Amino acid sequence: MTPAERIVAALPRDGGRPRLIPYLMAGFPRLDLTVELLLAAEAGGAALVELGLPHSDPLADGPTIQAAGQTALREGTTVARALAQLATARSRGLAVPVVCMSHLNPLLQFGLESFCSAAGQAGVDGLVVPDLPLEELAELARCASRTGLGICTMVAPTTPDSRIELAAARASGFLYCVSRTGVTGAGGSGEGQELLRRARARTEVPLALGFGVRERAQIDALTGLAEAVVVGTRFVEAAAAEDPVSAVRELGVSLSG
Repeated sequence: MTPAERIVAALPRDGGRPRLIPYLMAGFPRLDLTVELLLAAEAGGAALVELGLPHSDPLADGPTIQAAGQTALREGTTVARALAQLATARSRGLAVPVVCMSHLNPLLQFGLESFCSAAGQAGVDGLVVPDLPLEELAELARCASRTGLGICTMVAPTTPDSRIELAAARASGFLYCVSRTGVTGAGGSGEGQELLRRARARTEVPLALGFGVRERAQIDALTGLAEAVVVGTRFVEAAAAEDPVSAVRELGVSLSG
């Protein structure tokens, strides 16, 4: 099974309650805690983990995740060190798929070919690159395909139907549906459910809803509409707790159902 196929297999379309995808920032609150937090997220019921690679100029991150990224950078977190943490987590038994969320610039600095090769060796299953337009995706997709990595494209409530179809056609992992315009961390809205309905009418690719999802009731309300939900700000807040490993695990248990 390729890494991209592992993503799809983790998010079966069965009409049930969405699976949980926690978002963790590599290197936050400390670089040496990344391994433990990945394992805690899995122990808490994650079907898949989204691991953010910190960047100095993030797109769409709300204040909590921006601050976490700045802390991670001060910790000395680099792309290579983040991948090394994931490799260690894999060696310690981390089994769920991991999708890296990165802005384009760190990947270009690393080299797309080199990054995809290193990511595959470290145990990455897929990529989300929010500032990479669909029209510019071909080179990254070509590099990713060599190691079987999945590409998770993004759509928003403002995305026209024709572009939803294009994004879904170019997704080899899941289609990341942004619940509303704006940044992470704010409250959700009914726009997300309507976007999921529009997307489902146009693709069989697994759908994951993110941005603004914080509570168990929000996840329950998406039963039958999405295969997964991405919860970011709450998990970053948990990682900032006095006992981050326990806080991340317990939050996962409370949300995963």
